Parts: sequence; structure tokens; C-alpha cells
Amino acid sequence: MMHRSATSRGAAAGFTLIELMIVVAIVGVLAVLAAYGVSKYIANAKTAEATNSLGIMAQDAVAAYEREGMAATTLAQKASAGLSRRFCGTVSKTVPSSAASIQGKKYQSAPSEWNVDAAGNSGFACLKFTMDAPQYYMYSYGVSGSGAAGNSFTGQAQGDLNGDGVLSLYQISGSVTPSMTLAVAPNLLVVRPED
Repeated sequence: MMHRSATSRGAAAGFTLIELMIVVAIVGVLAVLAAYGVSKYIANAKTAEATNSLGIMAQDAVAAYEREGMAATTLAQKASAGLSRRFCGTVSKTVPSSAASIQGKKYQSAPSEWNVDAAGNSGFACLKFTMDAPQYYMYSYGVSGSGAAGNSFTGQAQGDLNGDGVLSLYQISGSVTPSMTLAVAPNLLVVRPED
């Protein structure tokens, strides 16, 4: 009959210090990777606001360009009017009006901020672009080029998700082609997406 000694029984029943240290190290590495992955996921979720909003703004710019933009005066009989396509004019104020309002935080806009240029049928009011939900980004819209209504537009979203004072930039643009149709860039210009 064989008897086991007390030392062999104790060694077989537990883990050594080195084995425990290896397990703790592996768990630590996995925790760091998980935290990094979660922070990237959260940042990507926040930047989706800018990309989605600029896509909507570009659609609104196309719709506004295709609307009739003639003067409200009566057209004389047997007279004709030229093409009436035009861009909405440049916004007079970004929403929010200061980058400090979105520096590492969300901003809840008021409907009046989106309608500042309504009297001149310009800006966000002309585009019919608004945001009801709190926002991480500051939005602007501008028109440039020749002619009374310009020949290109640019929509921008600037944000500071980490609150360091450095703004990220998301931008979409469009321009009038020689055939008088509006072509919108297929991709956004993105500068410093993590800021």
C-alpha cells in the first residue's frame, strides 16, 4: 500500500506563485485591450453624429438647389424666366455659436438658433436643417463662387470630444457642374477625427 506524503498532496492541490502571476498578467492585458476597444467604440459612436448630420445637410442643399428660387413678382404674359436654381445663402451664425459650448461636452440647441436666417431665406432655415437632440459638434454652412447664388457649398461639423481645445473637422462639399446639376463629393473630408 502506498502512502502519499503531505508535500506532494499540497503541491498537486494549488497553483504556484508564478502561475498566478501569469494569470494576473493575462487578465491585465485583456482589461487594457477591452478598455481601449470600448473607448474607440464610444468615439466612433460620437463621430457618427457628424457624418450623419453632414449627409443630411448635403441632401438638404441638393433639395434647396432644385427648388424654384424665382422672385415673388408676377411673370408677364408671353415672357419667360431663366433657370431659378440657387443655393441657400451662408449661415450668419454657427450652431452653437462658440466652440466652448461643445468642448468635451454635449450642447442642446434651441430651435431659434437654426432659424436665425429665416427672414432672408438663407442659412439653415433655407436648408430646412435642424437638430433636436443634444450635439457634440458645431455646425456651419457656406456658399462660395461666382454669381449671385454662388456655385459651390460647404457644410462643416467641428468637435472637441476630448476637451483639449483642438477641434476635429468633418466637411462635405458640392458644386454646380457645367450642365447646371449639383454634384456632391462622395466622401467627407475628415481632419483629426479623434479630437
